Amino acid sequence: MYFNDHAPPHFHAYYGGDEAVFGIDTLAVLSGRLPPRAQGLVIEWAVQHQDELRDAWTRARRMDPPGKIEPLD
Repeated sequence: MYFNDHAPPHFHAYYGGDEAVFGIDTLAVLSGRLPPRAQGLVIEWAVQHQDELRDAWTRARRMDPPGKIEPLD
C-alpha cells in the first residue's frame, strides 16, 4: 500500500518482475498480472487478512503507518 493512494481500496503484490493490484473488498485483480500460482497464494493470504487489509488501507489514507500483516500460514 502507498500512503494516501487513490480509491478503490487496494494493495499491490509483486512477484519477480510482475505486479498486480488487488481490490481489498473484492480481491479481484484491478490491474497487472501475476503468474497463476503466485496470484493464488496472494488471494489465499488476502482472504485470511481481509479485515487487516481494510484497517491498513484506512491508516495509510490518513498518512499513518499501515502496520504489518503476517505472511501466509
